[in-house]
Amino acid sequence: MAPPQPSSAPSEEPSSEDPAPGAREHIDWKFASASAGRFVPSGPKASRIEIKDAVAELRASARAAVEPVAITSRLSAPSDAASALVVDRPGWIRANTTSLESMVGPVIDDVMARRSADIPAGRRPADPSELGQRVGGVVSGAEVAGLLSWVSTKVLGQYDLAPEGTPRLLLVAPNIMTAERELEVDRRDFRLWVCMHEETHRVQFSAVPWLRGHIIDSARSLSTSMVPTPSELNERLGALVMGLPAVLRGQTDITTLLANEQQRAQLAQITAVMSLLEGHADVVMDEVGPQVIPSVAEIRAKFTERRQGAGLVDVLLRRLLGMEAKMRQYRDGALFVRAVIDRVGVEGFNEVWSGPDTLPRAAEIADPGAWVSRVHG
Repeated sequence: MAPPQPSSAPSEEPSSEDPAPGAREHIDWKFASASAGRFVPSGPKASRIEIKDAVAELRASARAAVEPVAITSRLSAPSDAASALVVDRPGWIRANTTSLESMVGPVIDDVMARRSADIPAGRRPADPSELGQRVGGVVSGAEVAGLLSWVSTKVLGQYDLAPEGTPRLLLVAPNIMTAERELEVDRRDFRLWVCMHEETHRVQFSAVPWLRGHIIDSARSLSTSMVPTPSELNERLGALVMGLPAVLRGQTDITTLLANEQQRAQLAQITAVMSLLEGHADVVMDEVGPQVIPSVAEIRAKFTERRQGAGLVDVLLRRLLGMEAKMRQYRDGALFVRAVIDRVGVEGFNEVWSGPDTLPRAAEIADPGAWVSRVHG
């Protein structure tokens, strides 16, 4: 598929300002973005007219999803919230490179500053040469590029938190077109259905102002704590090597091999929140119902089967990257949301957005009654 024309690419390009020195020294973000965008497959074969029509229809579907999502969720995005942006794979890569740099740059700087402070002045190694820094940054950038390139072919849509920019909903046109062809579902219904899910994410973050900052801060805090100290490095590597076969068999998640007990508790709490967000979006997109999306039941059945039916290589990559856990979030979160709504209704469920203290705790995702008792008494 040829990339959509500039009208469908992100209207706000990543900032051209230099990143923070610590981030620039360790990861060459410009190289990562350029490399990933250059080598990623463009998508399914399609004529320019098909691409233009798909972009136009996705924009229209995003607008059409606003009212049904607001009615079903009983949450509304503010009028000044950014609308959805239809992008191709390189456009998604550019946006996510910028966001990833903003997310992990401060983490890298903090970790390096702490490590430097822990080493006595007389024992600190000499600063690496400029050439050494550049080579290291390019190598790290290549690793980031490989990750972004692969993920960019999978994601249908995403609410980009843009830690230091403007958050916005992204719809990845070639991936949506690929999915609708593979599933052999009604094209218009599927595009609107996807937009229902992603619009729910837009509403979650724009109608609940504190949520974006809470998730960014939680992710940065966990990332910083999970970087091993020099004394922990050998132990972590040993645990990773010993546990990798279990990860590949799907018996455990790779993050459990890299975290200590306290970090696992932090990770479990972040996972609970992500399960809530994904499950809520899945429930809303299905609850909108056949009066808006006639083939919603067929689409859900085929899409659920598709999530489970990836090839061996794809499954292994998902497990190594922790994306199998992401798939569980949809299921576990949806069960939680439906159970809570059955007990206290939509308005009662929406108490979950009152503040960080009313978000479900890790154990409550599997025990919705415990959340209801804690929040509603």
